[in-house]
Amino acid sequence: MTSVQPISASADKASQVPVKAEKTAAALHDLILASLDDDQAMEVVSLALEGKSSIADYMVIASGRSTRQVASMAQKLAERVKHGGYGHARIEGLPAADWVLIDAGDVVVHLFRPEVRTFYNLERMWNFGDAGAA
Repeated sequence: MTSVQPISASADKASQVPVKAEKTAAALHDLILASLDDDQAMEVVSLALEGKSSIADYMVIASGRSTRQVASMAQKLAERVKHGGYGHARIEGLPAADWVLIDAGDVVVHLFRPEVRTFYNLERMWNFGDAGAA
């Protein structure tokens, strides 16, 4: 049986948020991108939704190599968002971890296994012509 280890505050870039950092959507977006980079997410794409949708200012889409990695990335991301002072991120889809949605308020994150991401192709659905790799 595996055990869960707590994340050290100095263990990664994502948790190194300045104490008095301004809590903006852009700062949250940067924290999320750093967290996904720390967890070796694949094919990270960020879509700016500000002024185009009322659901969030940013949407981030990324892949993990397995359901275990997707679940781990989601749990660590939610923990880092909370420790960064952005409140509680809501997570959907963890039992199966084929597609996990993390609602962090101003940033919505979709984490997929590669074949599930290809099937749903959210980038094409939400592409406003200015999507870019993060």
